[in-house]
Amino acid sequence: MDLKVEDRGEQLLGSPSERGEGQHTQIVNGLNRVAKKIPLGEQSRAVHRQALMVILANMGVVSTGLALAIPTVSLRQLTSELEPVYLNDTQASWFAAINTLSSPLGGLLSGLLLDRIGRKRTLYVLNVLAITAWTLLATPSSTSSEAFYWQLLVSRFIIGIAMGLASAPSGVYAAEISLPKLRGSLILGTSISVALGITILYSIGYFIRDNFRLIALICCCYQITALLCVLPLPESHSWLLSKKRVEEAKKSLNYFRGLNKSSHIAHNEVLEEFNILQKSLQLRDGERKPSFLSCLKLPEVYKPLLILMGLFAFQQLSGIFVVIVYAVQISTEAGVSIDPFMCAVLIGTARVVTTCPMGYVLEKWGRRRAGIISTFGMTVSMLLLAGHGWFETLQSIPYLPVIAIVSFIVLSTLGLYTLPFFMISELFPQKVRGPASGLTVAVGMFFAFLCIKIYPDLKSSIGMNNSFVFFGVMSFLAMAFIYWILPETRRRTLLEIEEQFRTSQQKRRLTEVEMQEVFLGR
Repeated sequence: MDLKVEDRGEQLLGSPSERGEGQHTQIVNGLNRVAKKIPLGEQSRAVHRQALMVILANMGVVSTGLALAIPTVSLRQLTSELEPVYLNDTQASWFAAINTLSSPLGGLLSGLLLDRIGRKRTLYVLNVLAITAWTLLATPSSTSSEAFYWQLLVSRFIIGIAMGLASAPSGVYAAEISLPKLRGSLILGTSISVALGITILYSIGYFIRDNFRLIALICCCYQITALLCVLPLPESHSWLLSKKRVEEAKKSLNYFRGLNKSSHIAHNEVLEEFNILQKSLQLRDGERKPSFLSCLKLPEVYKPLLILMGLFAFQQLSGIFVVIVYAVQISTEAGVSIDPFMCAVLIGTARVVTTCPMGYVLEKWGRRRAGIISTFGMTVSMLLLAGHGWFETLQSIPYLPVIAIVSFIVLSTLGLYTLPFFMISELFPQKVRGPASGLTVAVGMFFAFLCIKIYPDLKSSIGMNNSFVFFGVMSFLAMAFIYWILPETRRRTLLEIEEQFRTSQQKRRLTEVEMQEVFLGR
């Protein structure tokens, strides 16, 4: 006989009058939760473990934000002729940009290390490199201009490698230890960490404006703490299983599903997940192992590779990193009436505040809708910023430059800034995830170098306002790219995403109904 959950509860435990209404409600709620069969990986104990480990993994990624923001708070002192040693304009542009030139090396190194030594040990390498870089930045010569310049350059080159190395491991780790429903929020930890690093350094720079050595020393101390945070991390069960370390993989999977860290899997649900993953890897192992270059011919590899490279290119060409690196300078030249360092702090804070709920936003809206809203808003913000320099009507609006710059940051965070780093952990299949992620980051950082290095010359050649127009046009083209090209990955497993690229020829364009929902905000 089939009974409702409530009937079963009363049959076993008595009626509400016998136990009390409150107790009855608690029991029925508990039975309902059991009936819904919430997956182990989505229950509170498992979620807490996954979240904690992802937070610890992302501690080192904060260095990326610190490295991006350091030119904003240090260039005024570094270029001051009142200092015993200082940088000229050309040297200053190299100081600001060379980290993004070396970041592709870090991206390629990331791809190699992720597959060879695993996610955890790659994080060790990241933090050691960052500690070295911050130490060099804190201790340059104060007597020799040449030695001063070259030590700063070496420091920035090394931190650039660390930046490239930081972009993939934490996101890949988060994607592999979580279930689809939680994956979006956990992957977002990388973007939150970068945004937090930028805000922290802007805030430090607001109080310490003329001592870049002290700022670098503070960053070095933080990085040592981040290195220690890697110690308790269990390695990803996906990577362990790919290396035939079956017992360790079982321990890891048990841990991340809220069970005891045992080499024996007793729970049927976890055993089923383990068997699916193992069979998937065995099928790949049974095939002849092609090189990464050979894999580039496969649609499930080259399609996401080209899509993400394009997304990274538009991310940089729209001026997102330029605004981060030159925040104080752009705020001053755009006519911001408040303290430009305070404007930088507002920019950083806006990015952190916007990034934190992005996991919910991307799950609620989907990746494509968030990207379209983001790029449309960025286009409007940049055109308003350019118009403020041209039209007296706009110049009469109080605080318009501040509003436009902060809006640009908030709206970019809603999509174009976040999506490339977010989706890099979703789109690539397991067999090429390491090298493909590394190559994608390398291309993205190369575009970042071009934009940051060329920006001062671009501004001198066409003017500040025309530069804003250029960024606005690139943002609009990014919206078209997302509209036509970007796939939707919301609530899909990693294997489903891979299969979609392999077999699906479906159109990438949003339907008319979906477009109406985008602009109606549904």
